[in-house]
Amino acid sequence: MQYRNFGKLNIKASAFGLGCMRFPMKEVNGEMVIDEENAIRVVREAIDGGVTYVDTAYVYSGKKNEALVGKALRDGYRERVYLATKLPVYLCEKPEDMEKFLDEQLKNLETDHIDFYLLHALNRERWESIKAMGACEFLDEMKRKGKIRYACFSFHDEYPVFEEILNAYDWDMCQIQFNYMDIENQAGLKGLRLAGEKNIPVVIMEGLLGGKLANAPDNVLAVFDEYKEKRSAAEWAFRYLCDFPEIATVLSGVVNPEQTADNLRIFDLAKPNAMSEEEMRLIDRAREAYLSRIKVGCTGCAYCMPCPMGVNIPKIFKLYNEDSLYGAMSGARSGYSRLLKNGEGADRCVACRKCEKVCPQGFPIPEFLKAAHEALS
Repeated sequence: MQYRNFGKLNIKASAFGLGCMRFPMKEVNGEMVIDEENAIRVVREAIDGGVTYVDTAYVYSGKKNEALVGKALRDGYRERVYLATKLPVYLCEKPEDMEKFLDEQLKNLETDHIDFYLLHALNRERWESIKAMGACEFLDEMKRKGKIRYACFSFHDEYPVFEEILNAYDWDMCQIQFNYMDIENQAGLKGLRLAGEKNIPVVIMEGLLGGKLANAPDNVLAVFDEYKEKRSAAEWAFRYLCDFPEIATVLSGVVNPEQTADNLRIFDLAKPNAMSEEEMRLIDRAREAYLSRIKVGCTGCAYCMPCPMGVNIPKIFKLYNEDSLYGAMSGARSGYSRLLKNGEGADRCVACRKCEKVCPQGFPIPEFLKAAHEALS
C-alpha cells in the first residue's frame, strides 16, 4: 500500500481510502438492509490489507451506516485508522443541532472523537445557511473539546463556489468529486490545483463516477487495449488520480473480497507523478472516446426555456447524453421516468419550434426530443 502526505497536516494515510457508502446489501422481509456480516468483513479485510482511512456519513444506508462502521472498528480496528464522517448540514435547523448530530455520530461510531469531520455536500445554498449558523466557530469549538481532530468539507457545486468556501476558513482538508471525465465539472482540476497551492489535502470521491468508469463501453476499452500493459478500466481511472500529488487519498467503495484485493493491488502500484506522457495521452483519448458518444451538444444555456408545454429540454438532453455515455450505470432512464411523472417529458412536445428559434446551436430540438424519448423510455 502506498501512503500519501496529507498536505499541511504532516500525517500520512493510505492512497486507497475505504468509502462505506456502498456496503453489500441483502433483502430481509422485503426490505434492503446492510449485509452486516459481509460489510464488517469488507472493512476489516481492507484495514488488514493496509487501508488507514475509512469514510462514512450520517445519512448513508438509511442512517444505519455509521453504526455498522462502529461495529466493524471494534476489536482494535478503530485505533488503526483515520475515521471520517460528515455533519448533515441540510438537516441542521438551528446552531445547537450541529453538536447534537456530532454527539449522536460519536455514539453511532463508538468512539470519543472523529478524525476528519466534514460539512457534508456543500453547495452555495448550504454553505450560506450553515455559515450563518456559526459552522466555522462550531468546528473550532469541537476541536478545542477534542471531539474532532480536523475540520473539513465535501463539495458539490461549481468552481467559483468552491473557491469561495476554500478561502473562507482555515480548512484541514476538502473532499471533491474528481475523475478523468470531471476535470472541468464541479471543483474540477482547477479546484484541485487551488487546494494544492494552499497545501490543503484533497480526498477524492467518485473516482470511478459511481462505477461508470469501471464499466467502460467498447470504444473506450478499445483505447485502453492498445497499451502494451493490460489494465482494467478501473485501474486506469485510479492510476490517473494517484498521479496527482495534491490528492491525499482516493475513496473507493468495495463490496466483496475480490474488489478489496484488486484495489489493494492497484493502490500499491500507483504513485504520484508516475504516469508517462504516453499513458496521459491514452487517458485523453479515452475521454474523447466517451465524449464521442454524446448525442446532443447541448450546453445547458436554457435559452429554450421555459417550454410552453412544460418540457424540461436541457434536463432531457443531459439524461440522453448520460445514457449514451454510460449506459445502464448512468441512472438516466430512472431520471427520465421521474420527468415523465412530473409532466416534463419529451412526450409533451408538440413541435411548435419556439425553442428551435432561440437555440444558439440551431439544433432541431423537436427531432432530438423524439429520439431522446425513444431511447430513455
